[in-house]
Amino acid sequence: MSVSLNPYLNFRQGTREAMEFYASIFGGDLTVSTFAENGGMGMPEAEQGKVMHSQLVTGDGLTLMAADVPESMPIGANGTVSLSGDDGAALRGYWDGLVDGGSITVPLEKAPWGDSFGMCTDKFGVAWMVNIVGG
Repeated sequence: MSVSLNPYLNFRQGTREAMEFYASIFGGDLTVSTFAENGGMGMPEAEQGKVMHSQLVTGDGLTLMAADVPESMPIGANGTVSLSGDDGAALRGYWDGLVDGGSITVPLEKAPWGDSFGMCTDKFGVAWMVNIVGG
């Protein structure tokens, strides 16, 4: 038996575009389904095309999920998504993709604890932390 903890991002709209962006950075298999494809789920006609659920699963074991939250439901704060590990080349590549069109909060550089660390906000407004162990 196993347990996974996966980030689930919330947007009012634009989930498909955001998840396609993340797939271009992380690779993997992306699945996307709309409210209409799932029987409507009682949503108004104007929201039937919104993404009810999307999931990106990579060969490296990363899973990221997201949805377009209907107007009738509250949207929570996304918090910060953290990427960490010792594969410096992969993590720097992810960093480069995430900052493209976004903004850097903390440059990815050597931190006082010995790792390389950076923070950014991508072009969809999602905050990310990247930590390269010993990097």
